[in-house]
Amino acid sequence: MGRLEGKITLVTGAGNERGLGAATARRFAEEGAFVYVTDLDAGGAESVAAALREAGGQAEALAQDVTSEAGWEDLFQAIEKGHGRLDVLVNNAGIAVLKPLTALSLADWEKQNKVNLDSVFLGTRRAVELMRKTGGGGSIVNLSSIGGLVGVPMCGAYGAAKGGVRIFSKVVAMECAAEGIRCNSVHPGMIETAMQDVARSDNPEGFKEIVASIPMKRMGAPVDIANMILFLASDEANYITGGEFVVDGGVTAM
Repeated sequence: MGRLEGKITLVTGAGNERGLGAATARRFAEEGAFVYVTDLDAGGAESVAAALREAGGQAEALAQDVTSEAGWEDLFQAIEKGHGRLDVLVNNAGIAVLKPLTALSLADWEKQNKVNLDSVFLGTRRAVELMRKTGGGGSIVNLSSIGGLVGVPMCGAYGAAKGGVRIFSKVVAMECAAEGIRCNSVHPGMIETAMQDVARSDNPEGFKEIVASIPMKRMGAPVDIANMILFLASDEANYITGGEFVVDGGVTAM
């Protein structure tokens, strides 16, 4: 039996096959979960979901703007209609705009907070409502970053939002622990995703130096993050809530 056998799960921002969301959706499907794959890119979400089904998994793609409260309501109505419950929510959708403080506009700040923090609030609130209604507990995993733990140059808005995700997750954990609803945050370091392509092309030598500074001397793979999320989503972690789990090759240990 799979580690998520029979679980109904939702992974946001999972429409890029090279991303953390898609890697998480794959691991969930491999372990027996039904996976709702959502993304602003409806075609990307369908492509990922189709690949999961082709591999023998259970998945459905839904278009979603995670910054829209009405969109979250529509999504959860579809989940309730389709399955009546949600066991696992992974708030993965996110963006990064890297600019020094004086070049950062209010629009940049607001956009990153809407996508990276407001969406986590909206999704978590709705998931808790449904989990309470069905009474079976559940697991919520919110994607933060090492940028939410330590200061990273040019990540003012990003770091503020990801730091907010960290503390918000702890508050949710405290409010919901007695009901069996767990909430944890995951903090990736440098992971080999499409997001790194721009940084690599902009400054190849500088990029190499950054990777060389990682104690493990390499970037992580999306599956490294997906495996941590899988653990937290599973019943193996049923006494873990309010935690922050760093997967960064040792960067924050320095």
